[in-house]
Amino acid sequence: MKSTFLKLAALAATTGLLATPAMAAAPAADAVSGGTAYILNTLLFLIGGFLVMWMAAGFAMLEAGLVRAKNTSTQCLKNIGLYSIAGLMFWVIGYNIAYPGFAEGSLGLFGMAGTTYGMQGVGEADLETGYSVASDWFFQMVFCATTASIVSGTVAERVKIVPFFIFVTILTGIIYPVVVSWEWGAGYLDSVHGFSDFAGSTLVHSTGGWAALMGAIIIGSRVGRYGPDGRVNVFPGTNIPLATLGTFILWLGWFGFNGASQLAMGTVGDVSDVSKIFVNTNMAAAGGVVVAIILTQVLYKKADVTMALNGALAGLVSITAEPLAPSVGQSILIGGIGGAIVVFTVPLLDKFKIDDVVGAIPVHLFAGIWGTMIVPLTNSDASYGGQFVGVALTAVWVSAASAIVWLALKYTIGVRPSEEDEVGGLDKAEIGVEAYPEFART
Repeated sequence: MKSTFLKLAALAATTGLLATPAMAAAPAADAVSGGTAYILNTLLFLIGGFLVMWMAAGFAMLEAGLVRAKNTSTQCLKNIGLYSIAGLMFWVIGYNIAYPGFAEGSLGLFGMAGTTYGMQGVGEADLETGYSVASDWFFQMVFCATTASIVSGTVAERVKIVPFFIFVTILTGIIYPVVVSWEWGAGYLDSVHGFSDFAGSTLVHSTGGWAALMGAIIIGSRVGRYGPDGRVNVFPGTNIPLATLGTFILWLGWFGFNGASQLAMGTVGDVSDVSKIFVNTNMAAAGGVVVAIILTQVLYKKADVTMALNGALAGLVSITAEPLAPSVGQSILIGGIGGAIVVFTVPLLDKFKIDDVVGAIPVHLFAGIWGTMIVPLTNSDASYGGQFVGVALTAVWVSAASAIVWLALKYTIGVRPSEEDEVGGLDKAEIGVEAYPEFART
């Protein structure tokens, strides 16, 4: 995904409004007419949007498989709830913060487009935009929901439903949209530092990662996770096949996440670029899996399936900041290093007694930073300095804002259930519906 300026440039190219030397030299058949370009661009947004929406199912299944049986229903409720809250908040306020249309000369740190988001009427179409505004809103909204899903897995099994949903409301309505406005909304990072984040390694994944990290620190670890002698007690997930299915769903959804971030499909070049993005995205994930398997086999003498699952996701996160420019070999390398990051940072978090139930912080935060910082290797329009500023500013804003919200919830309504309820399981204590009532709660 690109800034608004780049988006408009890409869309103008599809409708013949912007002529570059490459376009001028290309055969006329390379570009379609305005109406057809409108249809194809809109179709790209819609297909990409429903694939990213399907990632909500992937997160739900991944988390349901990696938590203990006594907390499975709660995770399912959290995931369908957060997706719905994200949609409502992005409609009410989030989109207008993310794309405020910063005035020329403004610093571009915070803006507001209006109080409501306009939708075209029945049968109407504004061909000058190059795409349906409804398709654009939907595509942007599902990215917002993805950010909240990252937090859900990290703080699983020891946070009450109501405070969690309140945090999601603020994250999706304000915290995430502000970060988006700095880059994709043509704000401070885009206009001043030339920051580049094609589909959101930092804007989406690191944002969710920082919010999750603050939650894990402030809420604390699960009861019994860390022993007084420094021992780390392993709480095995209840359903590894379900977690594996969730990972494959996320992998599938990522083709929409990265591919549709091309934002245009009205020329031969655009379609070819989307195809290349698909290949690079797939191969980065494959590299992450293979590296995770090899490293766990070497380090622990046994390959770890959960590390392999997170290796795939880390590879996907790593390539998300720039899935178009790298060669296939470079994509495999970038994704492979993402897989290595997971293997080495999961135990590192345990050393600091930061309890991340599903490994979302290594996957989305650490691999997201890596993927963002390596962009200049393959994209000469980006600089390491600009990338660093983007990573750092996102870290400061999201961490500070998230910490304030988590602390406010902790010292007002409280965020944790009682120890008795946590040990007995949140399915019974919080929602009264156990996922596996025929089995003993473990």
